[in-house]
Formats: sequence, C-alpha cells, structure tokens
Amino acid sequence: MSYDLAVWEGERPGSDAAARVVFTDLYGEFMGGRGVEPTARIRQYVEALVARWPDLSPDDEDEDASPWSDGPLIRNASGPLFYFGMVFSKYQEAAPYAADVARSSGLVCFDPQGGCLLT
Repeated sequence: MSYDLAVWEGERPGSDAAARVVFTDLYGEFMGGRGVEPTARIRQYVEALVARWPDLSPDDEDEDASPWSDGPLIRNASGPLFYFGMVFSKYQEAAPYAADVARSSGLVCFDPQGGCLLT
C-alpha cells in the first residue's frame, strides 16, 4: 500500500475542489505515457527529495532506507507534474517534508486520496 502526492507548477488553486480539477487535468495531459521531460523546477524538487532520502533502484535490498514506493523517482515526473508514492509505513515522516519543500519551491502539493491541498 502506498500514499501518493501530486506536486505541480502553477498558481495555488483557491479550494480543494479546484485543486482536484487541476490535478485531474494535469494527470490526463502529462501522465498518459507521453514521456514529457520534467520542467527544471520539478526536476529540482525531485532532486531535493532524493537528497533527503535515497532514490530506489531495482536492485535495492534495504527497503527501509527510503520512503519512496518506486524509483528512480524522476520517472514519476512529466512536464510540470510530479505524481509519486511513498510506502505507507514512512509517509507520516516523508509527506510533511515533501509538502514543505514544495511550498518553499513555489509549487503546489495535493493529496489525491484525501482530496486536499497540503501547501
């Protein structure tokens, strides 16, 4: 089981409902397998996360070393959107950090499961 977050470039939506619409639109446009290069800001955001916790590779044996549910993490980024998962046992530590980094980077952070903005 994983806990997912979405982070994107753009203006902060005025409500959780508006954020869900923006997320749904961005997901439909950028996560459909087109393979759009991540923007520079999204790439920097991902780099900040893996600077805090190591990225995963297919041969990682120590699953407790990182909260990420898959890797490399940058594969979850497309254009202005980054949609990524954390293992459920570690999300309580990683999600607030991810939201703080998004906020300080001028990015929007959204919890699709809870349907709420985190930044």
